[in-house]
Amino acid sequence: MLKIYNTLSRKKETFKPIHPPFVGMYVCGPTVYDDPHLGHAKSYISFDVVLRFLRASGYKVRYVQNITDVGHLLEDDGGEDRVQKRARLEKLEPVEIAQKYERHFFRDMDRLNVCRPDISSRATGHITEMIELIKILIEKGFAYESDGNVYFEISKFGDYGKLSGRKIEDMKEGTRVQAAEDKKHTADFALWKKADELHLMQWPSPWGSGYPGWHLECSVMSMKYIGDSIDIHGGGIDNQFPHHECEIAQSEAATGHPFVKYWIHHNMVTIKDQKMSKSLGNSVTIHNLLEKYHPMTLRFFILQSHYRSPQLFSEEALEAAKKGFDKMARTVRQIKTMIDADEEERQLPPKWEAYKKQFYDFMDDDFNTAGAITVLFDLVKVSNECLASSPSERDLKDLYLLFKWLGEDILGLVFDDAADSRSSKEADLVEYILQLRRTFREKKDWSASDAIRDALDQMDIVIEDGKDGTTWRKK
Repeated sequence: MLKIYNTLSRKKETFKPIHPPFVGMYVCGPTVYDDPHLGHAKSYISFDVVLRFLRASGYKVRYVQNITDVGHLLEDDGGEDRVQKRARLEKLEPVEIAQKYERHFFRDMDRLNVCRPDISSRATGHITEMIELIKILIEKGFAYESDGNVYFEISKFGDYGKLSGRKIEDMKEGTRVQAAEDKKHTADFALWKKADELHLMQWPSPWGSGYPGWHLECSVMSMKYIGDSIDIHGGGIDNQFPHHECEIAQSEAATGHPFVKYWIHHNMVTIKDQKMSKSLGNSVTIHNLLEKYHPMTLRFFILQSHYRSPQLFSEEALEAAKKGFDKMARTVRQIKTMIDADEEERQLPPKWEAYKKQFYDFMDDDFNTAGAITVLFDLVKVSNECLASSPSERDLKDLYLLFKWLGEDILGLVFDDAADSRSSKEADLVEYILQLRRTFREKKDWSASDAIRDALDQMDIVIEDGKDGTTWRKK
């Protein structure tokens, strides 16, 4: 029986969906203004496994994830939107920035074998619904307008702080709470912000031209696609306050219903005892890591730690993960060469079913992937002993099915690297061609440089020249 650690109750609870077997699951998506880093990999791999295990356990899951392409403010930068700031730096339109880095996000997630959400919704596509929710909050007395801005009045919502444990009277201005003279209380948060004429992203509203607050989008999109009450809401522990706390306040104030039954928060990837983040300048992008490591090495590295535990990043840790995964993958591939792997799934005999039960016991205990991996290594040991003797084809098929069901279907580990080998060789070839193009550009042979660009474009490969060098992607 699945037990989940619920941040709201601060204890493990038996999972009981609101409308079984259906499960509504919402996870905070990326703010698309830069390439995703290893911290994003931990987040989306962790929730990918939650999704896979729920479906393997018989639940029918609708997985919704937002794309934040407006409304994420930088408090230490005059309140400028992250996407807008990047657009100014790259001299592009905000929509170009958002779509560029949204493509990069899904490119990297696809390589890490992260399932795409059933619904991936952009904030800018739901401005109308956000305005309607603000109207409801004003009508019910939970929000107020002040000089074109609209704020949620936290003193009107008695349960504010129930997720984070913070009390209103203890809240002071901080880095994530924007100080403003037109607020009734320092911690009142923005639902709508007035935009000046220089703000690139703004929409008309009953309170004047402006743009939505960051917290609003997740409430609107989760309720639109799942309902007033959802089973699971996931995100990073750094979003517990203020983001998720504000989501609860505005959602429950508007509907009068509990917003989320189970809150799941993953911990951070750390580097030299610091949280990995772009703001600290210590992040390592997934794209750069994948130039050196197989995607499954990164996935295996993430899964070796429990999602609620901090994860220390180092080259040594990645090399250890590489050795561990390669050992497992070699065993699985060797078994595959000795059987007909196209056989339909079937019931396992008791001696193998015990491994599956042990695996499920770990996963039922708050998605303990680290424990589940120990079961896979037990299977590696048994498999190698079996291969060293005279194994029956039946045993080999059963072992292969176990690796497929547990390792691939639930943990998302792909043991057959043939496809990735092809893509790696293709990447090496493109990089070599780009090196030739750089040589031509250094010699100011622009016609040869342009010819290479055009040739690659004919092969559906787009190259982009920037201040940090040249990157490429498939169309």
